[in-house]
Amino acid sequence: MSYISFQPKDYFNTHLYSGNDTTNNQQVGLTPDLVWVKCRNNATPSHYWVDKVRGDKKYISSNATTAEQTDSNTFDLVSGGFNLAGGNGWTNLTGRTYASWNWKANGTGSSNTDGSITSTVSANTTSGFSIVKYTGTGSAATIGHGLGVAPKMIIAKNLGDARSWGVYHASLGATQPIDLDGSGAAFSSSTYWNNTSPTTSVFSTGGGNNTGSAFDFIAYCFAEKKGFSKFGSYTGNGSADGTFIFTGFKPAFVIFKKTSATGNWGLLDSTRSYANVANHTLAANLSDAESSFGGGESVFGASNKVDIVSNGIKIREASDYNNASGATYIFMAFAEEPLVSSNGVPAVAR
Repeated sequence: MSYISFQPKDYFNTHLYSGNDTTNNQQVGLTPDLVWVKCRNNATPSHYWVDKVRGDKKYISSNATTAEQTDSNTFDLVSGGFNLAGGNGWTNLTGRTYASWNWKANGTGSSNTDGSITSTVSANTTSGFSIVKYTGTGSAATIGHGLGVAPKMIIAKNLGDARSWGVYHASLGATQPIDLDGSGAAFSSSTYWNNTSPTTSVFSTGGGNNTGSAFDFIAYCFAEKKGFSKFGSYTGNGSADGTFIFTGFKPAFVIFKKTSATGNWGLLDSTRSYANVANHTLAANLSDAESSFGGGESVFGASNKVDIVSNGIKIREASDYNNASGATYIFMAFAEEPLVSSNGVPAVAR
């Protein structure tokens, strides 16, 4: 079998743990620069995003428009994982179970002058992921992302003001943003990405409140790497024999979002859903508990079935969140195991 030139788990993984109200040091298998945490068995704590560029303990929530906040309890990104302490209501309560999704970039970052706005960039060109911090001007601008190839997806958040998260996805293009914290469809706007697709060195903003007003911003930029990450779109067929999504690898993590109409951001991973049918679903835009803990606790209920297979995802029902008839969806996926090598040659069985 042919493989990419690195192990996917060294650049992205899912880690599960339990809270304990006191010191709780977690080794996740890589040194993370972005950690996204969500309580699985309770809807009370919101999603919690912390990264090395903004600094330890500074968090934002994908299900809220709230500006960046600073945690009063310990949440430190360290070599090999993260350290917790105290009864952190977001990430470390006794009786709560948590999932963390962990990405490796390149530490605290360095200055980048590729764009009209100087940015601080922590870029990992091997895996195609960068964390970009910049200060908007309120006018159209360009910002360096450090990846060397054009990103397929950008997730941005205004850190100083209560504004929706802005998402660029290559399948929608730069004229059609979508909000991560909401369930709405994609819409037309030039204020998010200035109707300009990212290049190999910069992405563009239109100066609006979501991506470019006179506040600090954070942007998570993802380029596509064969055998490691995939960003695409598909049309639902409304059938129990659902759409097959080819990724070129066995997915470790996938998010679905309906873009043609209202729908929640459905999040699956192969660690929580360790066997098919996979239906341990969370909503990136809601604080709901994981679907596997009971239909009444999750917006998705108990019925949101997919199979995670060696080369992609097979949808197993006519679920509105990922397979409504005629609806258009986008997805992002990261690999557990590759099916293709770094030169794009498919791996085949003997």
